[in-house]
Amino acid sequence: MKPERKRSLSIAGHRTSVSLEDPFWDALKQIAATEERTIAALIAEVDSKRDATNLSSALRLHVLAHYKRLAGDA
Repeated sequence: MKPERKRSLSIAGHRTSVSLEDPFWDALKQIAATEERTIAALIAEVDSKRDATNLSSALRLHVLAHYKRLAGDA
């Protein structure tokens, strides 16, 4: 698997960077498109709901939960 790719974005008015592997970035784009919103809006929602988990981990867990729901495993 390729190394993580870091991307900078703005969430709730502050700049941050997130490091994820390309398959997770691709999955987030697909999820956002399915939900008819921007990837930034999706990331902001995940950010607002996470606890002490870092944002990159929270995003990976969100992708996993999404596809588990689609597979009927959640």
